[in-house]
Amino acid sequence: MRERTPNVDRGILVFSIWGSLGFLGLGLFLEGMAHDVWAVSAAGVAVILTALGAHVVVNAVHGTGFTRGEAALGVGTYGVLGFVFIVGALQGDMTMADYYAGLTLFGTLAAGFLAYLVTRHGLRGAFSQFHMRSAGPAMRKGD
Repeated sequence: MRERTPNVDRGILVFSIWGSLGFLGLGLFLEGMAHDVWAVSAAGVAVILTALGAHVVVNAVHGTGFTRGEAALGVGTYGVLGFVFIVGALQGDMTMADYYAGLTLFGTLAAGFLAYLVTRHGLRGAFSQFHMRSAGPAMRKGD
């Protein structure tokens, strides 16, 4: 029998967190939208944020950050959900509870993402995560 490495243990923990809390939160969120009850959707968002917080704790315990795959999946999912929300809003079939639920989800996830960047990298480091200087020669005026 092979011995598991800390990376495998971390992966199992992260998968378990998102498999349980993530899907529970998603189910609550969608149930609230289906029945036009913002409080149920907000409870789903709270459970999703709890899953995100647990993921950050696992990363801290294992001394790692988010992997490139996790970051790509998170940003991609956020983008797809945002696109679906915008398309739903443009079709005009959404109730006010649906609007509030969507805005609650996207607002809290964006605020959580910014809070994570600031606490992990500091204010200057958070900005540096997006602003990269080119390694090439400086461009002259007119180039």
